[in-house]
Amino acid sequence: MTATLAEPRASLLTRRYALATVGSTSLVFLAAFEALAITTVMPAITADLDGRALYSLAFVAATATGVVGMVVAGAWADRRGPRWALLTAIAVFALGLAVAGTAPTMPVFVAGRLLQGLGAGGITVALYVLVAAVYPADLHPRIFGLFAAAWVVPSMVGPFVAGLVADAWSWHWVFLGVLVLVGAATLLTLPALRGALPGGDPGAARDGRRIAAAAVVAGGAVTAGLASDLPDARGWLLAAVAIAAVVVTVRRLLPPDTFRARPGLPAAVLLSAAAGGTFFSTEVYLPLLLHDRYGLPSWLSGFTLTVGAISWATGSHVQGRLGWTDAAVMRLGTLFLAAGAAAELLTALFTPHWLFVGAGWLLAGGGMGLIYPRVSTLVLAASAPGTQGFNTAAKSIADVVGGSLALAVTGLIFQSLAGIGAWWSFAGTLALSTLLGGAAVVVARRV
Repeated sequence: MTATLAEPRASLLTRRYALATVGSTSLVFLAAFEALAITTVMPAITADLDGRALYSLAFVAATATGVVGMVVAGAWADRRGPRWALLTAIAVFALGLAVAGTAPTMPVFVAGRLLQGLGAGGITVALYVLVAAVYPADLHPRIFGLFAAAWVVPSMVGPFVAGLVADAWSWHWVFLGVLVLVGAATLLTLPALRGALPGGDPGAARDGRRIAAAAVVAGGAVTAGLASDLPDARGWLLAAVAIAAVVVTVRRLLPPDTFRARPGLPAAVLLSAAAGGTFFSTEVYLPLLLHDRYGLPSWLSGFTLTVGAISWATGSHVQGRLGWTDAAVMRLGTLFLAAGAAAELLTALFTPHWLFVGAGWLLAGGGMGLIYPRVSTLVLAASAPGTQGFNTAAKSIADVVGGSLALAVTGLIFQSLAGIGAWWSFAGTLALSTLLGGAAVVVARRV
C-alpha cells in the first residue's frame, strides 16, 4: 500500500527514471532533428554530389524504410523485450548517419538515408515498449508528452542549426555531428536497458508476412506521393491503385477492426491516421497560401509553421498535467484540430487578415499536442504483454500512412485544379483537410 501511495509523487527526473528520460528523449529529438534538418542542407548536398535527379528520393527513402523498421522492431520487442530491438535500431540509424555523412556520390547518400529511416522507425517503436517496461502508467502521459515535444522542437531549431553547421563547416557534419550525439544518448539509456525489463513473450507471433506487408505499404505510400507529379488522369489512376494496395495490405499491420473504428485500441490507431492526415495535409500549403494570397516574404509565411510547432509542444506539456481521461483529452484535441483546419479553409475562401491563418494554426497545433501523447498512452494501456510492439508499431504506421496518403490526394487535387485558378486549388485541398478533421472528431468519440 505504501508503494502504491508513493507512486503518484514520482517524477520523470527522479533518480530512478532520470537517465532513461534524458536518454530516450534525446534519441527521439535527434531522429526528428535529422528528419527535418535535411530539408535545409539538401540543396548543398545535391550540388556537391551532382544529384538533383535523386533529390526527392532522398526524402522518400527514409519514410518508406521507416515503416519496415517499425514492424521489425515491434515484432522483435514483443518476443524478446525492447533491449536488443532498440540497440540494433540505434546501430542501423548510426550506420546510416555515417554512410550519408561520408557519401562520395548521391546514390551512396540515398543508401545512407535508407538506413536512417530503417533505424529511426525501429527506435520509435522500441522506445514505446521501453516506456511500458520502465515507467509506471501514471507517468506515461508525461513521457509521451516529452517525446511529442522532442519531435516538435526540431521543427523550430533544426533547419536554422543545420544551415549554420553547413555554412560554418560542411553539410557532412550535419550527419557526423548527430552521430556523436546519438552515441552519448545511447550511453544514458543503457542503465534502463540493463535494468528491470521483461524478457518479452517468446510465443509472440513471428510473421514474416507482416514484414512483406510493410514493404508493400511503404512502396504504395511512396508511389501515391509520386503520383502528384502526374496531375492528369494518369496521376489519379496511379494514386488510386497505390492507395488501394496500401489500404488492403495495411490491415495486416493494424489491430482488427481498425477501419471500423471499433471502440478502444482500433479507434485510437485510426485516430492517429485521421489526425496526422488532417494536420500535415494542411500544413504544407499554408506558406504557399500566405505567399500567393498576401504576398508575405518566405520567412514570415514560414513563421506560421513555427507557431503551430510551439502550440503543439505546449499542448503536449499541458495534457500531461490534466487530470482528465484519455478519451476526454483526445476529444478536445480533435475539436481544436478540426477548428484549425476549418479556419484555414475559411482563409482560402474569403481571404480575411493573414493573422487569421496563424490563429487557426495555433489552435490546430495545440490540438495535436493534446491528441498524440494520449493516443500513445491508450495504446500501451490496451496492450497485453507480447503485443506492445505490434500495437505501438501500428500506431506509428497509421501516422505515416495517414499523412502520406492525405498528402498524395491533396497534391493531386491542388495540381488538378490549378488550371481553373489558384482559388480553386487552395479551396479544394483545404476542404479535404477539413473533412479529415471532422472525421477525426467522429473517431475520437469512439476511443
